[in-house]
Amino acid sequence: MIAMAKADNVLHDREYDFILAVAERLGLSKSDVDEIQANPLKVNVLTTELQRITQFHRLLLLMNVDQETHFAEMDALRNYGLKLGIRPEAIEQVLNEMEDYENHMIPSDRLVQIFKRFYN
Repeated sequence: MIAMAKADNVLHDREYDFILAVAERLGLSKSDVDEIQANPLKVNVLTTELQRITQFHRLLLLMNVDQETHFAEMDALRNYGLKLGIRPEAIEQVLNEMEDYENHMIPSDRLVQIFKRFYN
């Protein structure tokens, strides 16, 4: 998530706060996040489809949390999505539809519909 937040070469306060909120839900402290930022960890492989889709959704939220969407961030999200095993068609539909929603935040129920379409 930190690498995604820095895709536009700036770690905005809103992005950092979002990362801290997710980290807290995962049982990590601010000092843990700062340590990971200073010394990135080896990437963990997410094994279930739900884990991969959840991580993709977190990255999507992170990309839009500062209310500025840069090409570099969209490109990074595409690449991370592909590395997570998300189908390219699903990624593109999500990126296209996010423009239709306030603050580019696709409601989670709509996101589920998109993924169901491509994974069933």
